[in-house]
Amino acid sequence: MEEDGGRRTILGQGGDRVKLNVGGKLFETTVSTLRSGGPDSLLSVLSNRNSGDPVFIDRDPEIFSALLALLRSNRLPSTAKRFSNQELIDEAVYYGIESQLRSALAPSQLSGIDASLFSTIRPSSDGVVTDFNAVDSDGSVWLAHGGQVSVYDWSLTHTETIRTHLDYISSIRKVGPDLAGVASEFESGLHFYNLANGRRVGSVEWTDPSDPRIYKARVHAVGDSPDSVFAAFECQHRENCVLSIDKSTMKAISELGRQSGNSAKSTVVGKLTFLPEINALIGVSVTAGAFGYAGYVRLWDSRSGDVVWETNEPGSGRSSRFGDSFADVDFDRGDLTMFKICSKSGDLAVADLRKLSEDPWVYLEEKNPCMRHAGGGTSSLIHCYRQQVFVGRGGGLEVWSRMVEKGSDVERERVLHEGLYRRNYMDKVEDAGRGIIKKIEGAGDRLFVTREDAEGIEVWQSSQFSGAVLNL
Repeated sequence: MEEDGGRRTILGQGGDRVKLNVGGKLFETTVSTLRSGGPDSLLSVLSNRNSGDPVFIDRDPEIFSALLALLRSNRLPSTAKRFSNQELIDEAVYYGIESQLRSALAPSQLSGIDASLFSTIRPSSDGVVTDFNAVDSDGSVWLAHGGQVSVYDWSLTHTETIRTHLDYISSIRKVGPDLAGVASEFESGLHFYNLANGRRVGSVEWTDPSDPRIYKARVHAVGDSPDSVFAAFECQHRENCVLSIDKSTMKAISELGRQSGNSAKSTVVGKLTFLPEINALIGVSVTAGAFGYAGYVRLWDSRSGDVVWETNEPGSGRSSRFGDSFADVDFDRGDLTMFKICSKSGDLAVADLRKLSEDPWVYLEEKNPCMRHAGGGTSSLIHCYRQQVFVGRGGGLEVWSRMVEKGSDVERERVLHEGLYRRNYMDKVEDAGRGIIKKIEGAGDRLFVTREDAEGIEVWQSSQFSGAVLNL
């Protein structure tokens, strides 16, 4: 009896075997394997049938074989390489096991040190991506190419494309489940499109009845919070402001930081970031001219609209490196830190957003001797993601990874110091030759990169979890 009981446990995992006829091919598995797809899955329902005859399912048997292997081991077999992600997803949706497939297809946790170029997404028309928004909440990426918007889901499968009334989209932001905010540097206004039906459902223009100069204002940056959309507008005579727009009504409700852009300290905002942890909207402006780089970082209380902190480089005296102003600034939302890359030296600096002061910057030390003289910060940009800082220098891509200090307590880990991050190259020499990096964003443990005048958007990720191949 013990031997027989053990045999039943090995074969049936505590249950009877089940026979399935999928597309004319016979499969035999256990009840527990079928139920591992979840109680609401089709396979779990079929496992309850008591008939001795095989249950016939009119689907592809080869893909079913791969999905059955997934249920048995939580991994896709090597045979899954023969199918595209979309083929696997379509079948997984039919059987009700999409969540298991999604977990298997998801990339490993992004580590810039061992990440590599995985694929390139190329829209079928207007292949040069003019702007994009990578959405970390669902791993999708929303692309603007020419006057069109295309969406690729968590598996990088194309889901939809719409054409807008704009000839050229320079800013795009996902502001709702099927809602995109788009703008053009050649035409006025911020426009909202429903991607489910391709229709424009609203537009916002910056107007002021008391000032006739405020008309045909163009949008330079878009950000959003759970309730609001923020857009940086600039008129032809350089008057600019940030409008707060209610998501439910798509109407402007307040005006932040109105100024005349006659100096580097008052130019239009080029990057908008909302940090819910401190309820702050942060605007960054960077200009480059004959005398070098200049710009500002400004924090507004999103409720009152008051400026709670700002810095100007150069000109305010708030940097210990006067004349070596930032070429780009970005924010780590998890650690509530702010990073800048210096325009002349190319050095990276970090500041604690909870302890801002006249000069809050801590300049990170380069400990790798072979990387100390990599040139200045011209044509440089940065993006913070997963406690890593990704830096594009011309066409090169590098990562600054946070070091783990053994034996440190929580308070010590919050203290910023020169050796907190270590720098490494991500790309190969041939990668840097594809063009100057234009934008970097992370989402779904992937890094998305666009380059000037290059078609498509590069997808970087660490080694695959499942070994399945993405076919685009």
